[in-house]
Amino acid sequence: MNKHLPLLFLALLAACGEGEKKAPAGAAPGAGMPPPEVDVITVAAGSATVTQDLPGRLQAVRSAQVRARVEGVVEKRLFSEGTDIAAGKPLFRIDARTYQAQADAAAADLDAAKAVFSRYKPLLDMKAVSQQEFDAAQARVKQAEAAAAKARLDLENAVPSAPISGRIGRALVTEGALVGKGEATHLVTIEQLDPIRVEFSQSYSDLLRLQQAVRGGKQKRADAASVELVLEDGTILPEKGRLQFTDLAVDPNSGAVILRAEFPNPRRDLLPGTFVRVRFPQAQVDNAIKVPQRAVQGGAQGQFVMTVDAEGKVAPRPVKTSTMAGPDFIVDSGLKGGEKIIVNGLQKARPGAVVKPVPWTPGAPLLAAPADAAKPPAAAPPVAPPAPAAKPADEKK
Repeated sequence: MNKHLPLLFLALLAACGEGEKKAPAGAAPGAGMPPPEVDVITVAAGSATVTQDLPGRLQAVRSAQVRARVEGVVEKRLFSEGTDIAAGKPLFRIDARTYQAQADAAAADLDAAKAVFSRYKPLLDMKAVSQQEFDAAQARVKQAEAAAAKARLDLENAVPSAPISGRIGRALVTEGALVGKGEATHLVTIEQLDPIRVEFSQSYSDLLRLQQAVRGGKQKRADAASVELVLEDGTILPEKGRLQFTDLAVDPNSGAVILRAEFPNPRRDLLPGTFVRVRFPQAQVDNAIKVPQRAVQGGAQGQFVMTVDAEGKVAPRPVKTSTMAGPDFIVDSGLKGGEKIIVNGLQKARPGAVVKPVPWTPGAPLLAAPADAAKPPAAAPPVAPPAPAAKPADEKK
């Protein structure tokens, strides 16, 4: 009987393999499992605003460089770096003893000139002084007044103040530094950040193409006064901006037109120098079909989307897109309206597969691909090999 054990073992293995071959094609990873859920939208034609994302850079709406107007040694810094300050706030104190002495001397000189002029006035009526002497005394008073005003101004400039309200940067000089000798030393910079300005450019060829489409009746001109700001991480600033300026000439180096817009920045989150994109409305299109950008895929044959029919089967559909409407593509051909397009869960939507469509909510998070990919292997192991190995052991006993 022991001679027949190997033959029996091989027969059992062959029977198991034959049973696996006869199993249905869909029974391996997904047997007994519900179809995976995917987020879909139902395509419908409607009005859309054609937009273009234009690169730009944030700038302070007002910027002031505080410089030393008098020569002297900095005695003290009177502000905290990186804080908001009001116009007129003292920023530094420069050694002002020399300027105080000059102001006192100029004031005394003015008093003396006024005293001489006041004595000459009645003497002129008495012909005790000549008209020339009286005029010289009067001119001397004016010269003394000018000298006194200059001395007082120098004394005031020994304490530089903020010319505008805004956020002050780091101090560029320290206590003990000699400033104002031979040049107006840059002390600190103040920038007004609310509102904040963004300067961007638009290609003149795109502008001409838009004008031709509007004239031809294909598109309607949109309200370009209101624009949106797209930050570096792709998020959109909740507050909308206003277009403030459009250049009258084309830059010969870039072939673009310079534009400028302002955005509210109450929390001071936006800082000058940041690269951003301005979502600029260009035209209004009627009966346009929009699909989210994440739903459009590219392949060797071009762009396509994944559709779901009434039975839940997935099928690719070639499409052709042209312009953008915010975060969405405008589809020129391939869709007529009423189709269900997969937006989230594309990694589970293989052509011919059966899925469960769920309406997609804009702003909903993407379905996790790694977790979905891990489900089939978890359900796959049938643990068949240990069972045949156990039977020979029982028979041997």
